[in-house]
Amino acid sequence: MFQSIKSRDGRILDVLVAGDMESKTALVCHHGTPSDASIWSDWHQDALDNNLVLIAISRPGYGLSDRNTGRTISSVAADVEDVLDNLGIDHFLAIGWSGGGPHALACGALIPDRCKGVSSLAGVGPYGEPDLDFLEGMGPENVEEFGIALQGEGPLRVWMDEHADAYRTISDDELASALGGLVPEVDVVALNEQGLASVWASSMRRCFTNGWDGWIDDNLAFCSGWGFETSQITTPVTIWQGDLDLMVPFAHGEWLLKHIPTAKPRLEKGHGHLSLVADRRQAIIDDLISNL
Repeated sequence: MFQSIKSRDGRILDVLVAGDMESKTALVCHHGTPSDASIWSDWHQDALDNNLVLIAISRPGYGLSDRNTGRTISSVAADVEDVLDNLGIDHFLAIGWSGGGPHALACGALIPDRCKGVSSLAGVGPYGEPDLDFLEGMGPENVEEFGIALQGEGPLRVWMDEHADAYRTISDDELASALGGLVPEVDVVALNEQGLASVWASSMRRCFTNGWDGWIDDNLAFCSGWGFETSQITTPVTIWQGDLDLMVPFAHGEWLLKHIPTAKPRLEKGHGHLSLVADRRQAIIDDLISNL
């Protein structure tokens, strides 16, 4: 069930709330880029089975969430706290997939008294670090997209106006083809044979309800400072990463492991960006729950 919750600065946050509605502990889910909170809707039963409230927030500019111009990765912490307070939640576990990975890590770094554990699922690393070649190993579509993002909002908006509109009406069957060089065969299987195409295509259609400010602002945030240091994270973190990932290459997971003091590895051979979650979902949940 979606709720509209106001942030402390008066913005509307588009929030999916499901799972165990009586619990005071939440599973806070951070979607990828581009996407929205609805991509986590089929995790309702997982949350319910583990006595957790499922909370997923569409980041500002996605779905029905108001834009927050100039947001950074760290901006998510205040929004999460506002939603938790509104729903009467004491503690939470954070999980972030792809572009949601850094946002989940921000919760671990900036809300350590309430965040009991973090799972980064194929989460992107920070741009501009001397020991991480950010673009190396990415599919050509991502290399092009981030290359333009580095030029600033103006050129990026022109690029989005040319490329994003097709996703507003994309069908499940069209998704794998639209992703092109970003999906190895294992991810095509995850999309077309393991049900991810339906969930992700639906989320893409919804996330662009009011345009693509969310996608623009995500990319600008990824190419800027995160607003916190990974070295300050004291919350338990698990880094899940597949070695066939063409959206967020393996080196990003290796970098996060090296620079997060509390991180433990789940580096999965033979998996891509999507198959990792499709095939390892139960293990991901079990690992995260172990932090409670």
